[in-house]
Amino acid sequence: MFGNILKSLRKQSKLTQSDLGKILHLSQRAISHYESGERFPDEYTLNLIADYFEVSVDYLLGRTSK
Repeated sequence: MFGNILKSLRKQSKLTQSDLGKILHLSQRAISHYESGERFPDEYTLNLIADYFEVSVDYLLGRTSK
């Protein structure tokens, strides 16, 4: 669920995985792993992603639609 939400937010913002990685100081590979569900970000990174996209962590986790 998280991976699909992240990918959707990234595409809505017209960012590549590499672009988002640079913004968040992560590698393109890390973003790819998150989107594919191979890995899950730690709490700090999860909060960075939520802050960047101006959404709640609950939204990123699929717990709320807001």
